[in-house]
Amino acid sequence: MLTLTEAAEQIRDGRLSPLELTRECLARIEQLNPVLNAFITVTAETALDEARQAEAEIAAGNWRGPLHGIPIGLKDLFDTAGVRTTAASNQYRDRVPTEDAELVRRLKQAGAVIVGKLNMHEFAFGMSGVVSAFGPTRNPWNTERITGGSSSGRRRPWPLECAWPPWERTRQARSAVPARCVALWDIAPAAAC
Repeated sequence: MLTLTEAAEQIRDGRLSPLELTRECLARIEQLNPVLNAFITVTAETALDEARQAEAEIAAGNWRGPLHGIPIGLKDLFDTAGVRTTAASNQYRDRVPTEDAELVRRLKQAGAVIVGKLNMHEFAFGMSGVVSAFGPTRNPWNTERITGGSSSGRRRPWPLECAWPPWERTRQARSAVPARCVALWDIAPAAAC
């Protein structure tokens, strides 16, 4: 799998199509999500539309930056206008926000392609990734093991070539535990000094 930096460079240079990359990611999600349960909601049609738009903009010389045309999976805690946002809870099972969270707005402004909403520990209040109204996420290397952390779903797509997770500013353990459970390192941006 390409790194985020490699994918961004290849998209910018026209060697990689955002539409083809998004199609490949969606195919992997369709193949693996029934086993891993990483995504609560997949936004395939919207993602393909966003990828087409990114491809047209980049071809016209309007590259927005390194996230332009990159498939992103969002933790289901971030509000997304018109897309179900549940916080992995039955209490919000049918909740559809009318506006985007600031992070989502900025990702869209940067041209990121949102492929769906990732499963997580209910209300991001736990370290196992097991407690979710949509079932537990499963570790891609051993489905009998936990994924760890409130961000449990966001670690599944990356090693399985489905989507890149956006960064998140949160307590270190919430980001580090899930990464280590699936043999990854995680880097979260630090607060400004």
